[in-house]
Amino acid sequence: MDAGQAGAFPTTAPDGTQARQIPPALALATGLAWRGLLLAAALAVLLWVVAELSLLVIPVVIALILAALLGPAARLVGRIPHMPRGIATGLVVIGGLAVFGGILWGVVAAFLTGLPGLSTQLGQSFVALQDWLSTGPLHVDNQQVDTLTQSALSTLQRNQTELVTNALGAVGTAGEIATETLLTLFVLAFFIHDGGKIWRWLLTAIPRAARTRSDIAGRRAFASLVGYTRAIVVVAGVDALTAGVGLWLIGVPLAVPLATLIFFGAFIPTLGAVVTGIVAVLIALVTGGWVDALLVVGLLVLVQNIEGYILQPLLLGRSVKLHPLAVVLPIAGGLILAGIPGALLAVPLVTLADAGVRSINRASDRSLADPTTIDPLDPRSARPDNHPEIA
Repeated sequence: MDAGQAGAFPTTAPDGTQARQIPPALALATGLAWRGLLLAAALAVLLWVVAELSLLVIPVVIALILAALLGPAARLVGRIPHMPRGIATGLVVIGGLAVFGGILWGVVAAFLTGLPGLSTQLGQSFVALQDWLSTGPLHVDNQQVDTLTQSALSTLQRNQTELVTNALGAVGTAGEIATETLLTLFVLAFFIHDGGKIWRWLLTAIPRAARTRSDIAGRRAFASLVGYTRAIVVVAGVDALTAGVGLWLIGVPLAVPLATLIFFGAFIPTLGAVVTGIVAVLIALVTGGWVDALLVVGLLVLVQNIEGYILQPLLLGRSVKLHPLAVVLPIAGGLILAGIPGALLAVPLVTLADAGVRSINRASDRSLADPTTIDPLDPRSARPDNHPEIA
């Protein structure tokens, strides 16, 4: 019985007389309460399963996002005459891995090159800080500064055992990262090569009456993920290039590693830019003083405005529109559940779910589609101009 109709029928007492009616407000509240409890329990179980299987779930989700990014390149290479699809997939995956490895190698090399100069500037900044503490308004003498320094070194020595334990833990984490990387590459290759077959197999698990709607919603959701992934890569690249040139002009050391850090931080909307920006400001403050730090703050504000008012509206348009709360809260939840990978994957997953739900609720998406001709890795199959029946 519907909760809204519960108050429309009187109840009957054990002696056969008519009892008092259940107040409609109480019936509605109890109906919402037990449904809410069931939904919360189901969500809790889902989150528990995802957390327990995070070593499996995270590589699969990363592979799905990378497939959205590399799928068009694989189809382009596959159009070469006499090019087998398997070889095209391998070339794209290996090429993407080579590009990422080259960027990472360049960043590490730039960091190691600039590290001696940064160490020298840090030493000079520490000397300037000592002078300011002794001659500034605090009037702290050098003996007190030396005492504070020795106290910090003593604390570091006392915690040496804990540092060694953390280092051993990092080795274990590195092994897990290597395993997850191999699993991601393996899943990615099959997503690109057999994405259509995998999608059609998943559709067979859905009741036939709902299969068409689920098919259209899935293609809509994946097309939205493709658009988001392409846009965020371009936005991150422009942010990194603008910030890198600005940091180089200001004279901040390690401009290339900092620009790369900003590039990866841009994949976490809102929060990532703030964290990476703080790192750049602190390095500018330590190495160049307040003037350079303020210039870096102004540079980051300029980068954020270019991203928010020009790049995102131009690249994303109406395909992906999320409220700021729908961005910050999933990032915070992903950070709690899975750390940095969870924060990175939160917004793409919300984008995927939002597009799918909107498609299911859209009356025009009830048109029929042939699930045997679906390639979910081809975003063009979900475009309205290629499917006139999908408005």
